[in-house]
Amino acid sequence: MPDKNLRRIAIVGGSRIPFCRSGSLYADQTNLDMLTAAFRGVVDRYGLAGKKLDQVIAGAVTTHSKDWNLAREAVLSTGLSPLTPAVTMQQACGTSLQAAMLAGSQIAAGEIECALVGGTDTTSDVPIVFKRRFAQRLMQLNKAKTFGQKLKAFKGFSFSELAPQPPRNSEPRTGLSMGQHCERMAREWNIGRKEQDELTLESHQKAAEAWDSGFFDDLVKPFNGVVRDNIVRPDTTMEKLASLKPAFDRSRNGTLTAGNSTALSDGAAAVLLASEEWVREHDLPVLAWLTHSRTAAVDYVDGDEGLLMAPTVAVAEMLQRAGLALQDFDFYEIHEAFAAQVLCTLKAWENETYCRERLGLDGALGAIDRSKMNVHGGSVAIGHPFAATGARIVGTLAHVLEKAGSGRGLISVCTAGGMGLAAIVERDNNGSGGGSKKTARKKSSRKKASKKTGKKKAARKTAAPPSGDEQVGEASGNESN
Repeated sequence: MPDKNLRRIAIVGGSRIPFCRSGSLYADQTNLDMLTAAFRGVVDRYGLAGKKLDQVIAGAVTTHSKDWNLAREAVLSTGLSPLTPAVTMQQACGTSLQAAMLAGSQIAAGEIECALVGGTDTTSDVPIVFKRRFAQRLMQLNKAKTFGQKLKAFKGFSFSELAPQPPRNSEPRTGLSMGQHCERMAREWNIGRKEQDELTLESHQKAAEAWDSGFFDDLVKPFNGVVRDNIVRPDTTMEKLASLKPAFDRSRNGTLTAGNSTALSDGAAAVLLASEEWVREHDLPVLAWLTHSRTAAVDYVDGDEGLLMAPTVAVAEMLQRAGLALQDFDFYEIHEAFAAQVLCTLKAWENETYCRERLGLDGALGAIDRSKMNVHGGSVAIGHPFAATGARIVGTLAHVLEKAGSGRGLISVCTAGGMGLAAIVERDNNGSGGGSKKTARKKSSRKKASKKTGKKKAARKTAAPPSGDEQVGEASGNESN
């Protein structure tokens, strides 16, 4: 937070359940089941049973109407005091990061002392409804008092009205899926298939190594007999990835496949935030501090901007407010909705014309050290249960910084609807967080552009590897709801 009068926002820690491919190991689990499990992971880890928290904010993207009170119902199933209030929200893939930003602002302003934030999503348990005309008939039937009125409700009925209507898989304003939008971005920024597959392979290798080294032991709590993410493919190769057919543009020009796009995923994650005073009072650790954040949007409808390019704007604006350069970070957590999206973002930051004309800077933000990006794997390998990804990333990055002993990390998340979220997480050398410019690491000498304006066991259950025509995550699905 830029205002020095604001309190610092401590990231105490996070917990998540393993992420699984849609229709596999969590096929019988609901959003409530999974969010409750993620919350319980935090409650158990930090001894919060019976305690009243000041705020809980969580949500899901693909939900049933019965889940309108999702966050509160999850709280009531965790062992937390029933006096703990909760808010259910939704901002597509940015849901749980936005939840952290909102709760963090309340902590910084002194309105609350602690908050539990998170997200969950399942594409194994999607709401299937009838066409609107048939739903209207049912409502009319419910109001009918006489037999004649009941018959009238079905006047002109057609069996086609009974066709089930799954959640939309396209942007309402354009009719294009997220994958189709990303194909357009890849063409605009000249991002090739090989580059995407290389990033994908690296993501899987890093995630597999993280699991094998025990990095996720403290972050992931077994659930429903599953102890490990089942989407990670340690045995994938460039040859296997190259054999997959394009999933969105099926012409020879298509570059996005089931391999280099996130798979439809089920899972949940949560993070505990607090003030310094509350942390001391409850004798809890501080892994890192949430110090800056920003949300932005692009005009992908009339302005023909790339649907998933808003993080370039959010990051640029956040860096200006923080007085930092893009290179002033030890770690970068960039959500891999598609490998192409990450590559487009990186290329845009390096492009002087884009940074001048779109971001209002005096020059390019520049390149980042790719060895510092998604060091333990990203969404394309780990999975992407839409609303859970932000909390997964915050918890992971705080854990990375705690293990490193100090440092600064940048978070970038794209979402449906042409929005993007960015955040900065810091930890200083003495293990208490960084946040202020006094404790921040020495800045890079690169000239900043100024603005004109222990090992886990193998999963007890396994899933088959994806095939070339497998349904793909972001774009096949439900994020546009």
